[in-house]
Amino acid sequence: MEDFGINNNEGTATNALSNDTRLGSASKGCGSDIRRSIEDLSHEELYDLGKSYLDRLGRLGELGDMGKAMKYAKHTFSSTPDGHPDLQTRLAQLGACYSDRFKRLGELNDMEKAVDCSIRALELTPGATPDQHSNLSGLCADLGASYINRYRRLGEASDSDKAIEYMNSALSFTPNDHPDLPRRHSNLGASYGDRYRRLGKPNDLEESMKWITRAVELAPKDCSYLPALIANLGGTYNSRYRRLGELDILEKAIEHRLCALELTPNGHPDLPVRHGLWRDKILKISISVKDIFFHDANLGLSYRDKYRHLAGIGDLNKAIKSHSSALKLTPNNHPDLPDRYSNLGMSYYDRYHRLGKFCDLEKSIKCDHHALLLTPGNHPDFSRRQADMGVSYSAPYRRTGKLDALEKAIEYHSRAVALTPNCHPHSSARHTNLGAAHGDRYKRLGELANLDKSIGHALYTLTFTPDSHPDLPLRYGNLGVAYLTWYSRLREPADIQTSIEHMTSALLLTPEDHSNLSYWYTTLGVSYSDQYDSLGESADFKKAIEHLSHALGLTPNGHTDLRHRYAALGVAYRSQYRHIGEWVSLEKAIEYDDIALTLTPEGHPGLSLRHFCWATNYRLAYQHTSDPSYLNTSMDLFREASRLPNSAPRELFNYAVIWARFARTFGHLSCIEAFRVTIDFLPQFIWLGATTSQRYYDLSLAEGLPVIAGCAAIRASEGSLALEWLEHTRCVVWSQSLMLRSPLDDLKSSYPYLGNQLQEAAKRLRYASSDSPHMRNISEANTLELRQHLARQYDELLAQVRNQAGFKNFLRPAKSDVLLHAARYGPIAVINCFEVHCDALLLIPGCEDIIHIPLPDFTGVKAHKFRSEMEKSIRSRRSNERGVERRPVKEEEVDFQSALSDLWYNIVKPILDFLGYTNNPGIATENMPHITWCPTGILSFLPLHAAGDYEQPGSRAFDYVISSYTPTLTALLNTTTSTLRRNSRVLIIGQEATPGHQQLPGTIKELEYIVGHMKGRVNHSKLSGSQATTMTVLNAMEQHDWVHLACHAHQSVQDPTESGFFLHDGLAFLSACQTATGDETLPDEAIHLASGMLMAGYRSVIATMWSVVDDDAPFVADEVYARLIRDGKIDNGEVGKALHYAVAELRDKIGEKEFNRWVPYIHVGS
Repeated sequence: MEDFGINNNEGTATNALSNDTRLGSASKGCGSDIRRSIEDLSHEELYDLGKSYLDRLGRLGELGDMGKAMKYAKHTFSSTPDGHPDLQTRLAQLGACYSDRFKRLGELNDMEKAVDCSIRALELTPGATPDQHSNLSGLCADLGASYINRYRRLGEASDSDKAIEYMNSALSFTPNDHPDLPRRHSNLGASYGDRYRRLGKPNDLEESMKWITRAVELAPKDCSYLPALIANLGGTYNSRYRRLGELDILEKAIEHRLCALELTPNGHPDLPVRHGLWRDKILKISISVKDIFFHDANLGLSYRDKYRHLAGIGDLNKAIKSHSSALKLTPNNHPDLPDRYSNLGMSYYDRYHRLGKFCDLEKSIKCDHHALLLTPGNHPDFSRRQADMGVSYSAPYRRTGKLDALEKAIEYHSRAVALTPNCHPHSSARHTNLGAAHGDRYKRLGELANLDKSIGHALYTLTFTPDSHPDLPLRYGNLGVAYLTWYSRLREPADIQTSIEHMTSALLLTPEDHSNLSYWYTTLGVSYSDQYDSLGESADFKKAIEHLSHALGLTPNGHTDLRHRYAALGVAYRSQYRHIGEWVSLEKAIEYDDIALTLTPEGHPGLSLRHFCWATNYRLAYQHTSDPSYLNTSMDLFREASRLPNSAPRELFNYAVIWARFARTFGHLSCIEAFRVTIDFLPQFIWLGATTSQRYYDLSLAEGLPVIAGCAAIRASEGSLALEWLEHTRCVVWSQSLMLRSPLDDLKSSYPYLGNQLQEAAKRLRYASSDSPHMRNISEANTLELRQHLARQYDELLAQVRNQAGFKNFLRPAKSDVLLHAARYGPIAVINCFEVHCDALLLIPGCEDIIHIPLPDFTGVKAHKFRSEMEKSIRSRRSNERGVERRPVKEEEVDFQSALSDLWYNIVKPILDFLGYTNNPGIATENMPHITWCPTGILSFLPLHAAGDYEQPGSRAFDYVISSYTPTLTALLNTTTSTLRRNSRVLIIGQEATPGHQQLPGTIKELEYIVGHMKGRVNHSKLSGSQATTMTVLNAMEQHDWVHLACHAHQSVQDPTESGFFLHDGLAFLSACQTATGDETLPDEAIHLASGMLMAGYRSVIATMWSVVDDDAPFVADEVYARLIRDGKIDNGEVGKALHYAVAELRDKIGEKEFNRWVPYIHVGS
């Protein structure tokens, strides 16, 4: 709004011209001539001259006039002695000059001087009344205007209050017949309007409306400032519209602003009288450039509001035209220039959203960027500039899928929220924008924390939005969308119900003529469609189609949302086909998806989804008709969906997985290609920028991929490819962690700077991505933004390294020719356990071929059955286990023995037969060959080392081989021979009594046995009882070569990362779970403590597959360490051999059919 400041009586044009001419002549002489010429003029003449320049500045906006007005005002004031009756007037004029210069140049110092001058001028009339001082009302008005200017610049609420106080005083001191009375009313109304925009109190808006309406009523029809008054009234109507959302109010706003613009002529009737000889020049230009760009800008705002209500593209084009005109007429150094850019930028953004033309989006970003650069950091509008930039960057992300645009959007929105007080009326809008951006990032990266933030911000905005606010439907709708997204993640029926409730509220509260109506119909229809898909209730389908059809009818042709309307209908009809199987439903789905695909522009990130939906339709059509053309078309579309650029890697990975699964199921020729694409996407899907727990969750979404991909490659006689895929798709998080810990000696030797950068980035990323409290304590703030920034930085550095000579394959997954070298100390059997059959890939030392051994008589179904039976058997015998409270239990008759027999005949024996090992019955343990088992899938939980027919002699695995396990082949590649020397260090840790857990009495004996073997032979340290705190143990492990842990362990089934050893003061997080018990939901991730120890750098680990009997552990430890200390070797299979001997002794002691007692002991590693 315009405000009207100092109002002095006009000087005569003749005197001003005469004085200006005299000074102009003197300026041709020396400096003393100019000073004498100025001195020759009276105070009144200088005052009039300065005022004339100030008046002309207000009319023409020429900066040269501003300098002259300031010069004469300063001279007049400095030459006026204290006590002079005109001192007050001189101060007021100087204050007006400072105020005007501030408005044009935005210098804070000018604003402060204007306030100071106004205060001093008013102080010169202490206790005066309007009768005693004729200009008291003008002085109050000047000071009020100064406070308005300072408030608009700094946003201090106290300045707004003072502005209202002095404007009230000015009005009360102004006689009813005073010519400035209309302006007093208008300025008071403008002050209330400013406070309303800051605090959002409806009463301030009504006060603003009352005073400005009165100002227009009082103003003479021919006065020069009537257009400004009418424009101010239009602005107040616009604010009321934004408050109440009623279209007739907006029409009044436009009506008044158009009237104001029409009343601002190119030539003003009073100009010749006021400015005399300047008439010819002035008649050629606008009467007031400021008035025109002010009215143009405000009219543009009203047109944009009208477009947002009615979606008329003509209104939006008018808004852009008005904003463009206002921007062109605004001088480069004018303080309102940022607003001009901002308004134009938002209008371009709206047009981009409507028509989808990228050039409009580019213009929007450019305008918003200019507005931000021109706005000082302490300006109250700075938060709005940040918010506008956030909106501008969200759009290119949604259009191109580039993650850096989304990160910038979140960065700007976060700043906007941080800079906006909670009580600010725009606080809810800031939170809405930030919540939407977090929702976008959740959909892109899948991290639940983003979805939590999205819902949190949506809840905040709804809570703090008044019931009468026109944005209330938007708040309900945004929260409904957030709950719909939450439902898609967790599939909780309550979430979809909550979503429907909020969407319904949004729809009911939206006026019938509002442009958002089609969007709310769409989102509500989608919610009903999802509920129908889940529950199959026909009533939900009818509601979905009703709402989605209505939304389509309300969406204008050419609107960018039209494709979404058709796509949503396609999803609904496809869901109906799945439920009722009617061909007509699928035909409609194909029809709508075809239109949606046609309407999606090239390069759009949504193009992959459109192809995927179309592919799904044709796949269903093939299953319905058995027409092979449908299958081929479907596979081609799946291929296209998985390969289009700009889509989120998560989406592309999911599309590729589905393509691969169906291609294998239907025996399509694209099967191998599909799995290759899927596996290539895996590192982007399981992204280093996510936390460890998030990556494990993501892997659960791709459950079974290693087994299915391996099976497909084996069926295609691609043994090398099968080996690579089984290696690269298993233990993914484990491999990523190893990569971040990889030594970079070769790189740092060749490229020291790049090597050091990569090492530091890996270290920071490892800490930031960890879920471990220990890691979080020593890392930087573990924020989403930090992790993702570090992950991108690490990826960029890794790409740089791979561009260097000799480092093309740096830290890339190993190829099969490298993996073959893992078999150094005996054969390795990689066993792929599929649902209906198994296969073994055999790696033999010195052999360059991968040997395939079919195992058709063992299946994944059997493996699951045996796993369940073994668990029951183990639970039934838990009364004597280590750390378990003794209590009588009933023995369950479970056939553990038959499971071991099936493993023997259908997996282990065929492999040993092929190797010729079963040809040597009765072989001495010392001469037994060593084999390493590398099982996949559910087979990872079964004890292959204990396989055997315990009713037949010579039919047990341990009769022929010494068994070890490995989670991956890579784990065996980098091991080296290690000898136990006198200077080796062994750490022995025991916890007989851990707070909150049952006692482990056997640990005392166990530690005594181990210490007895170490004394005089090997350096060792012992930590027991209260000594064994988490930090003490972790620090000690860094200083020792061996570590022995005799304590409670814990595996969290819900969150594998919350597993580890219980020590005296808590849980030592060494990676994952207890002993060698894995997580059944992620069988191929080797989420157990044994693999964690391998990852930490231990080459050889003895662990247990389940809890052991307390009396057995000391016995086994005694036997193992006796042999290891005697032989002094811990590699080349020696640890496995020592355990083999120890377990044999335990079997002899307790009986070989006490499976639950001797079977759990295993060796992992080399």
